[in-house]
Order: sequence, then C-alpha cells, then structure tokens
Amino acid sequence: MTLTASEQTTSTVVYDRPFDSDNHYYETLDAFTRHLDPKYKDRGIRVIQRGKRTELLAGSELFEFVPNPTFDPVIVPGCQDLLFRGQIPEGVSPRDLMKVEPLSPAYRDHGVRLGMIEEQGLSGVLMLPTLACGVEEALKKDIPALMASASAFNRWLDEDWGFAYQGRIFSAPMLSFADPDAAVTELDWLIERGTRVVYVRPAPIPAGYGRSKPFGAPEYDKVWAKLAEAGIVVAFHLSDSGYNSLAAAWGGPERFVPFRNHNPLSSVLVSDRAIHDTLASVIMGGVLHRHPTLKIASIENGSDFVHLLIKRLRKQANQSPHVFHEDPADTIRKHLWVTPYYEEDIRKLADVIGVDKVLFGSDWPHGEGLETPTDFVKELHAFNEAEKDQIMRTNALDLLGLAY
Repeated sequence: MTLTASEQTTSTVVYDRPFDSDNHYYETLDAFTRHLDPKYKDRGIRVIQRGKRTELLAGSELFEFVPNPTFDPVIVPGCQDLLFRGQIPEGVSPRDLMKVEPLSPAYRDHGVRLGMIEEQGLSGVLMLPTLACGVEEALKKDIPALMASASAFNRWLDEDWGFAYQGRIFSAPMLSFADPDAAVTELDWLIERGTRVVYVRPAPIPAGYGRSKPFGAPEYDKVWAKLAEAGIVVAFHLSDSGYNSLAAAWGGPERFVPFRNHNPLSSVLVSDRAIHDTLASVIMGGVLHRHPTLKIASIENGSDFVHLLIKRLRKQANQSPHVFHEDPADTIRKHLWVTPYYEEDIRKLADVIGVDKVLFGSDWPHGEGLETPTDFVKELHAFNEAEKDQIMRTNALDLLGLAY
C-alpha cells in the first residue's frame, strides 16, 4: 500500500535545533483542481492560457494574487530584505533588489525540502501556503465553491506534503469558517490525518449575499469547539483579507495584488489592520472564554499591532466591563503566540506577551524573508541564551505539542 505524506511520520525526531514557524511551499497548478468536485470546476480556481501566459480564474474573474502561478521563475529567497527593513541604500532603486531564479525542487517536493532543512540547520518547520492565501477572498461570493476548493486543496496538500511529514514538516491545511457545518466535517477528516495546525485567514467571515460575520458569532462555536477539543492550533497568517476595499476610498487599488500595482498609501492604511481586527473580534466575541484551551498563532503579521490592540482592549474593558471576563492583556498572554517581523523590536513584544509566546519565523523562501533562516537569531541581541533557545526552538515545540 502506498502511504500518503501524512502517514509517513515518525515519533523518533529529536528537536535539538531551531524550529522555523514560518516556512512556505509554492503550490502546483493543480493544487485546487486535482481533487475538486467536478460540479465546481467552473466556479473554483481554474488554470487558463492567454497567449504564452499561464493565468488563473476564480470563478469567472481573473485571479491575480500572484503574478506567475507557475512560480517558474520565482523570486530569490531574501532578495528584498533591505526593502522590507526600509533600509534601501541611497541611490539604489527598489526594483533593482528584485531577483528571480528557476523554481527549486525544494519548493515543491517534501523529500528534497527535508534535505534543505538539514542543510539550514533546522530540526523542523511549520509550512504555510503562498497562493492559497488569496483564495478565500477571491471566492467569498460563492461559499459552496469556496468550501469545495478548500477541501480539494487540503487533499492536494496531504498528498504532496503531508500534515506531519517525517515528524519534521508540519503543513497547515486551509480552514474557512464560511460554512460552519462543512468546516466541522473538514476538521473531522483533518484530525484523522494527524493535523496539528490549520491556516485561517485573518478577515471577517464570508456570510453570503455580500455580508460577513465576526469570529465570535454563535454559529461558529461548533468549529471553535472542534478545534479546541482536538488541540489544533489556529494560525492566522497574512492573507488577502479584503482590506484594500477600505484603502480604495483613499485612492488605493480595490484589490490586493501584492506583486503588482504597489500603492504606498495602501501599505500604510492597511498594514496590520486585519490581524488587529481579527483578534479583537475573537477576544471581544468571547471565543477564548468559551473555549479556554484554544491556541492561536499570528504568523507573518508583524507584532507592532499587539501593543495597540492591548491598549484599545483595556480601554474598552474599562468602559464596557460586561464584555470582558478578565484583563484582555492576560487573555492574549494565555492564548496568543506571535512570529514578529525580524526587523521589529522583539524585546518589546516579549515584555508584553512573554518570551514563551514569541516564535522564530523566517518566511523562507519568500523574497521578503531571510536568505538564511537561522539568521533570525542575530536579531535577538536583547535576549540571554536561554531566551534565545525559547524563541528559536522550544516555544514552537510547546505550541505544536512536540516533545524535546
């Protein structure tokens, strides 16, 4: 019998080296179609050819979340480091920092990636999507097609990467709350496959007819309960959260197309708003009070929002105490793990949420991440050796429930 990637696991892994909580693959063109229910073939993600260009449709609309869905060539890991630090040298054009290379097998093959993880001095990684981070927004007007597409994607992910490959590559399947009954059914399947973490878009939940709902709405409690019961981590990862529609009122583009039509004003206006608002919705909606064992991770959303969120929540706790069951800062310290951007004040974050809740994430192999993942430790000059080990290794193991 041929085992799927999820079944090819081992319990003998020793996690004595850094564990990267923000790694990525590049999806194959059939990631959303290989296992899609045929009745949704014209409503989900479709591949088309326009001349020599390969493009995607979401339903009947052009899906431009990535400029080249073949990912070949693809951006060189870490080549935009200076851009995202805001430290481009005088006289250097931001465009000159962009470099591409042929697609590496390590971005598509879990066996090759395992070898790369060894070369990088890592013991394991949390693997997150690239293209899939734009799909819920693209399909939010057609919830049945969205749920079918997410389910198809998860079966592709299980087949190509696995959810716990060799006990070292932990891939996060996609979970949408848009249809809570379908989400619970999907979770049952994911739990059977050994899933430890799910990727959820930080954004209002699509509710049909152009409406949306908050995470604390009662109809979603069945999803939260299933996650809590199974001990599955909810990873809110940077995505197309639909916030560009807000920036459009100020003259920005209506759609989030991260590698085209860069609009500086939109970058300022949108920034970390989505994760800030999502966590406010979760906390003020009582989700963490009703499900006290839930673990939430904020990945690739930065960390500066945490301080402002706590300040605002505490003010509301004073003004509307009936909404809160405890100091919201304590709620955050109990339930939230954060991968900060490496250029941020990580000591300041640790002093607020606790060193034990700070995660190392390199965003490898994305261009805005680190060229060498373990270089993250160079940003931890304000920490002692024991704290560095927590951030680089043991905090992620605790989050995922891995022995060390």
